[in-house]
Amino acid sequence: MSAAVLVWITAKENDVEKTNGLHRSDDRIIGGVCGGIAEWLDWSPTLVRILYVLVSVISAAFPGILVYLLLWFIMPGPDLD
Repeated sequence: MSAAVLVWITAKENDVEKTNGLHRSDDRIIGGVCGGIAEWLDWSPTLVRILYVLVSVISAAFPGILVYLLLWFIMPGPDLD
């Protein structure tokens, strides 16, 4: 199960209606992908990072790295409001 699937499974109905949408975060360690997902879900960035690493390791790590790079490329940058 990839992290992108995990996001879709755990998203609530009101999260879909948020005006900010899914974007990379300024709270970043590498690319801001996990921080952006955490902001979108209103979760702790640390929790999202730990879950992402666990899911990646369980799925043999390589698909998790590819998903992260893909999300880094397609997610818009942080809002600079």
